[in-house]
Amino acid sequence: MSDDDKAEGEGFVIKDSRSSQISEEEAENQDSQESSNPAGAETGQQHQQPFQIDFSTFIMSLTSSAFYHLGDIADPETGKTETNLPAVHQTIDMLTMLREKTQGNLNEEENKLLEQLIYELQMKYVAKTKGAGSQGQ
Repeated sequence: MSDDDKAEGEGFVIKDSRSSQISEEEAENQDSQESSNPAGAETGQQHQQPFQIDFSTFIMSLTSSAFYHLGDIADPETGKTETNLPAVHQTIDMLTMLREKTQGNLNEEENKLLEQLIYELQMKYVAKTKGAGSQGQ
């Protein structure tokens, strides 16, 4: 077995991909340069801003899951719609709780959005439950 291929335990093989023509000091410098500039982090590459989460995007996320459970949004993988009214009710309850817990702490725009989303979900929920009740009779 050579110095480049050393087996440690079963199924593990460690291969040193560094050239055997460089000194240990040069190899350490090469390793530190690779770790300071990971793959894909080109120096000329523009930095993308990470997705910013704020209160409005948070409640929009909750609401979109409720629309999915109402059957208004199709599953992106299957293209099918499903109705899960208990999940919709739970989301309405969470949004209502958030409204109560954040009262006086939201700006006008956030408050208006929250009120509007709760109202819209409640109306759609009532329409779905009435529609489901009349279909079952």
